[in-house]
Amino acid sequence: MCAKDGSDEFEFPTTRWSLVCRAGTGLGSEARRAMEQLLRAYLPALRAHLIFDRRIDRDRADDILQAFATDKLIEQNVVAAADPSRGRFRNFLLVTLQRFMIDRARQEKSQRRAPENRKVESLDDQTDASYDEPPCDAFDRAWAHEVLNEVMRRMRAHCDQSDQPHLWGIFESRVLLPMTEGLEPPSHEELAKRYTLPSASHASNALGSAKRLFTRLFREVVGEYAQDDAEVDAELRDLWDAFAKRRP
Repeated sequence: MCAKDGSDEFEFPTTRWSLVCRAGTGLGSEARRAMEQLLRAYLPALRAHLIFDRRIDRDRADDILQAFATDKLIEQNVVAAADPSRGRFRNFLLVTLQRFMIDRARQEKSQRRAPENRKVESLDDQTDASYDEPPCDAFDRAWAHEVLNEVMRRMRAHCDQSDQPHLWGIFESRVLLPMTEGLEPPSHEELAKRYTLPSASHASNALGSAKRLFTRLFREVVGEYAQDDAEVDAELRDLWDAFAKRRP
């Protein structure tokens, strides 16, 4: 059974199991708001999976996701069956989407070739599969970038609020842009001049502080949806693996 944390505020990435449980009740405005946040968080990654992993046309991918969200997530409320002991929620969604597509294809095929009253077996009745099936590249990359964007948002806000904008600028130039855009990182001497720091060593020290801040916020974001420290560590490794892969 899912436990509620009593909080009225839902923070990114809206994947805490308490939020999933609220969406799974299917009752009232609170459940609707929780479901809306889940859809905002996960539909971009699911769309990337359909377009880049499954090679589905963008318009058709949008149609599939619309039907999936309406039929499975909202009307049938399949998130109520999600179980944290069986794996990550995002993998639960991916497995459910894959079964939905197979089910839909079988129904369309049956309608073309068989009498109208022929019953098509639903794959949703198969409850023995693990959620932690091997993830798909585009899906994993899209989710990793959702997490990274939230970490960056919090980091930039922290630097602005603490009157240390140079920490963000140096980290962006030396780490973020080389990682995400493949840009050549500037030297510490160049960064010292750019941010009017006394020396290159000051720029290097600032980069160290920025990296520690990034690590803390990264763990903070992941910790909001992972169940324990071991899962946080595993998730961080998986996210870094996703960052290292080439974007579609």
